[in-house]
Amino acid sequence: MMKQEQAETVALQALAYIAADEDRMDRFVALSGLGPDDLKSRIADPAFLGGVLDHLLGHEPDLMDFAEEAGIDPMAVQRARAALPGVNPDW
Repeated sequence: MMKQEQAETVALQALAYIAADEDRMDRFVALSGLGPDDLKSRIADPAFLGGVLDHLLGHEPDLMDFAEEAGIDPMAVQRARAALPGVNPDW
């Protein structure tokens, strides 16, 4: 099992990946309903970071691209998600 600190690092990398592309960021904002100020104020919230990983896990093309770019196994994203609050019991 991944430690929460490691999981938060993966989630922050995922958020940076999402923010680096306008289309990905627009999709994230549209689906999450969060604005730029919300993102800034919640960036240290483990539950929010879990939501970032939920977003990525919900779109396989982005998940695979992120994992390749980050040099990690896509399953590591799922393990990171499991280490953060609000984990989906189906995993």
